[in-house]
Amino acid sequence: MESLGDILRGMPGRQLLKKAEDKLQEVAADPLIVKLRAKYPQLDHDALKLNLNKLHQYTVEYRNCSNCPGLDRCPNDMEGHYTLITVETEQQQARVYDQKVACKKFLAQQSQQAIRGRIRSFYVDERALSEGYSSEEILDRDADREGAAGQVFDYILKTRNDAIQKQGLYLAGTFGTGKTFLMCYMLHELAKDGYTGAIVYMPDFAEDLKSMFNDPLKLKETIDALKETDLLVFDDIGAENLNPWLRDHVMGAILNYRMNRKPTFFTSNHDLGALEKHFSFTSKDGDEEYKGRRIMDRIRPFVDVILVNGFNKRGG
Repeated sequence: MESLGDILRGMPGRQLLKKAEDKLQEVAADPLIVKLRAKYPQLDHDALKLNLNKLHQYTVEYRNCSNCPGLDRCPNDMEGHYTLITVETEQQQARVYDQKVACKKFLAQQSQQAIRGRIRSFYVDERALSEGYSSEEILDRDADREGAAGQVFDYILKTRNDAIQKQGLYLAGTFGTGKTFLMCYMLHELAKDGYTGAIVYMPDFAEDLKSMFNDPLKLKETIDALKETDLLVFDDIGAENLNPWLRDHVMGAILNYRMNRKPTFFTSNHDLGALEKHFSFTSKDGDEEYKGRRIMDRIRPFVDVILVNGFNKRGG
């Protein structure tokens, strides 16, 4: 935005003086300045003249904000900010101070970015976390899912009232009923309260772990991040290509650390019994019932099971 000084510079002397006086009269007559002078009676003609550029900027930016074209097209000097004027009397003279103040849209954007920054996604579509949520939307999409949604809402409220829980949730249901959506909603809501979260899509996570054999530092950082986050969601567990190392040394280590410390959440097409069978068999070693039971001992006692009913929202 071109400043008043830029407009006035380059004019011949007499024309410059007249233009400056005309601008002074224009600014002084502006309803915003009239209101400002009513608040600060010490803002006399001389003070107006000395601070003409600040006051002009104040009126222009106020009107820009009143007709806001959107944060991404903000015409003000500092995107998402407007000029605020205060006046103080120092040594019997009015001193005008201007400061840049963030607008509501900018603050909302910053808040949303802070919320999103508390949630890590491993192989889950970022749109599931970046899009906004509303409880009405969740309920209106599918009446059959109301029971499950209500239980998730209750869990969020309990965490807000009583602090982080040790017990997590196990969302079981057929393909496409919105289990992941509900967990992303929970992470988003509790991130507003300062909690960190992570969601891991298990089929892709299992495949990517193979490449981490050659990068032990990345492997350790990933496992430590999943151990330490406040809220951890294993999405579509039971759909991964299971191997003993994933089950015993990755999942086992993470769950062993988190149990009785922090809640872990799961979405699955399997019930707990079917998941135990899944963990009791690997393509390499065949049936391993003991190890399957062992990993389930780190899941079953630490989750409340929620059955998610409804139609397939992915279509097909």
